[in-house]
Amino acid sequence: MKKKLNVGIIGATGMVGQRFITLLHEHPWFNVVCLAASPRSAGKTYYAAVGKRWAQATQIPEFIGNMIVENAMEVEKISAQVDFVFCAVDMDKKAIKELEEQYAKAEIPVVSNNSAHRGTKDVPMVIPEINNEHLEIISAQRKRLKIERGFIAVKPNCSIQSYVPILNAWKELGLKEAVVCTYQAISGAGKTFETWPEIVDNVIPFIGGEEEKSEQEPLKVWGKIEGAEIINATEPVISAQCIRVPAQDGHMAAVSVKFEKETTIEEMIKLLNSYKGRPQELELPTAPKQFIKYMEEDNRPQTKLDRDYEKGMGVTVGRLRKDHIYDYKFVGLSHNTLRGAAGGAVLIAELLVAEGYITSK
Repeated sequence: MKKKLNVGIIGATGMVGQRFITLLHEHPWFNVVCLAASPRSAGKTYYAAVGKRWAQATQIPEFIGNMIVENAMEVEKISAQVDFVFCAVDMDKKAIKELEEQYAKAEIPVVSNNSAHRGTKDVPMVIPEINNEHLEIISAQRKRLKIERGFIAVKPNCSIQSYVPILNAWKELGLKEAVVCTYQAISGAGKTFETWPEIVDNVIPFIGGEEEKSEQEPLKVWGKIEGAEIINATEPVISAQCIRVPAQDGHMAAVSVKFEKETTIEEMIKLLNSYKGRPQELELPTAPKQFIKYMEEDNRPQTKLDRDYEKGMGVTVGRLRKDHIYDYKFVGLSHNTLRGAAGGAVLIAELLVAEGYITSK
């Protein structure tokens, strides 16, 4: 790009907002010009607003640390500074929906990490390698909201990234059913071991709302545009359990699947390793060169060893084998705050720019 786009991060002080900062401060296409958070953080430098809550391995970039945090509710003021925003605010769903629509109606595209608009029928919920064609619904959303330049696009739940891309690579086999158990890192709850000592030497078999998201959100990703709506797919039927485990980063999934067609493990591995999507075709800055990688070792993927595959933007798979009840079973792994959260949103933004949906004002 000849000129970088000016970007704002709404919800910049939280765990995902921090990840956005680590990914964007040297991004070749995007220039961070605005950080926004709750009124209690507004008016402070980012250093002061975050304080000891900075949870990333790298230090806060100096120019970011010295930026004054804006009030996320001052939509008009922030909109005047930016070409588009990333949103990762920590508020109730109704308030998030209203805030994101306010930015969209101010003609600012919103790329959201939040779940509030995932069920909205004309809001694309995108895994760029899978359903990039859903961006076409933006025209219907703009018509509904009576806007020309703004819109809302969202990324799906972080946990589904560990198995949905794998299942999508096998869709030609006639995927019918999947039973999923996810083992999710504490950063998915915005926690570290210092802030959540109760998780040490512990496993918690409940994450509020996560199982419903894990079962339903893939069906929207695999859905079809009909008129002014995205209509969810009806298959595969997914049954999910979601468990919080004492890992800092990385969501793992143990999955059993049933197909309509007969296949072999060799063919399934070939489909995984050769899988490419629109980001790979366009060679987007954040896109992994090889999106999915099959690991032959019996004890891989492992959370600590493999979550950073392709800078945390790829998906690793292993232990593919026959199942006595279903057809096959496997283990998948993705980085929840990179591919699953901030990195996935950055990749969506890159795709939106490449396809002409986000432009300079």
